[in-house]
Amino acid sequence: MIVVAGEALIDLVPQGRGALAGLQPALGGGPYNTAVALGRLGSPTAFCSRTSYDAFGEALLDGLRRADVDVSAVQRGAEPTTLAVATIDSNGSAAYSFYVEGTADRLFTAPDQLPRSAHAVSFGTCSLVLEPGATAYEELMRTASARGVFTTLDPNIRTGLIPDADAYRARFKSWLPSVTLLKLSEEDALWLGGTPHEWLAAGPSAVVITQGGDGLTAFTRDGGVHSVPGEQVDVVDTIGAGDTVNAALLHGLSAWDALSPDALAKLGPEGWTRLLRFAARAAAITCSRAGAEPPYASELGDL
Repeated sequence: MIVVAGEALIDLVPQGRGALAGLQPALGGGPYNTAVALGRLGSPTAFCSRTSYDAFGEALLDGLRRADVDVSAVQRGAEPTTLAVATIDSNGSAAYSFYVEGTADRLFTAPDQLPRSAHAVSFGTCSLVLEPGATAYEELMRTASARGVFTTLDPNIRTGLIPDADAYRARFKSWLPSVTLLKLSEEDALWLGGTPHEWLAAGPSAVVITQGGDGLTAFTRDGGVHSVPGEQVDVVDTIGAGDTVNAALLHGLSAWDALSPDALAKLGPEGWTRLLRFAARAAAITCSRAGAEPPYASELGDL
């Protein structure tokens, strides 16, 4: 089983241009989208989070169940669901403003343990910023890594939620010894500072950087650099594209029984190229439709 740990929220997506365009609620949150994408690809998946008892919270859980994601580890609370208001630019890229004060997901507490069948756990986005939940997710990351569980991290930077950039950058570096696979966008890499070589030296076995329509590049401990171009598609918006990449990478590695540092080291150029192309295809499909709507296995074909 792959466990995805992090927030579930509602994206309010504009249905036109301009500040007063109508807003359509959509199920979202980086970890949530990753869990749904994994479920649609057919990987046994569980979601570890905290959601509201309100109507949005119920809709979020229903969306996970429809994707065959196990929600038995989801905590619940009476607080409202977090809202993220999206703004879409002319290239389909999304920016967000957040309504997070007193919301249910940030009150997450670390469970005593992960499911026995968990062989990977994924972290990222708002859940590692908003306290007190951020500390709880951090604790879960360190505990999982200490147990030898494969861990992935996508920081998915939301600058509007980060009051102290330097403190966050330092905290990001402190996570790296507990991370097996680091995935981040080119923009996030620039904001965080550092290089793939520096990050690899701190802990991860591989670093994958997404470059929008230009594709993906994986950097490995042995000095390997493996790149694939992006898939050409008419972009509606990019909501959920990076989350789909997370899911595609985990799904592929799981299918190949490669969720370990040793297995990553043995993938080689051919394995990385196949895996990255699969992730690029999956992300392109997500970009071709509105909101975070990752593909099903039947839409992608073989790895």
